[in-house]
Amino acid sequence: MIVPIVIVALVVVLFFIWVSINNGIVQKNNKCDAAWQTIDAQLQRRNDLIPNLVETVKGYAAHESGTLEAVTAARNAVATATTPEAKMEASGQLTQALRGLLAVSEAYPDLKANANFTQLQTDLTDTENKISYARMSYNDMVLDYNNSIQTFPGTLVAGSKYKPRTGFTVEDPAVRQAPQVKF
Repeated sequence: MIVPIVIVALVVVLFFIWVSINNGIVQKNNKCDAAWQTIDAQLQRRNDLIPNLVETVKGYAAHESGTLEAVTAARNAVATATTPEAKMEASGQLTQALRGLLAVSEAYPDLKANANFTQLQTDLTDTENKISYARMSYNDMVLDYNNSIQTFPGTLVAGSKYKPRTGFTVEDPAVRQAPQVKF
């Protein structure tokens, strides 16, 4: 009589361990989704700022149409991207295009003195900082989630039901280079 009770107790304990591990994986997956939504909200905020910034620059630097078109095209790519991976790639391209736009502004002292441009540039910088922080947070969540499904005993519970996620990576190797300062 004692053997069946021990077996039943062992099965019940193993079941609760399995449920606990599964719930942990689900929670980590949901945290990844929430972290991605934070990134998405900041990308939307950046996309909302860009038309105002482009219009302000147009008034001062009309002949810089190639730069303005590149920013607009990159913004549209972010807005139409449907997967996190596509948004990551499009966001990187938009960041590069914005760098070009802000570099153009350096050539126009009147533009740099424009209060609207200055405020938009400050808002954009603030948004870029928030995006950077949200990406770091997302990468931390992805790491935690991936560890939970790829290590024992999580790998047994995850099986083929849960797939590893991809975090943000630097797409442009030039970003990794230290800037050269010349006086």
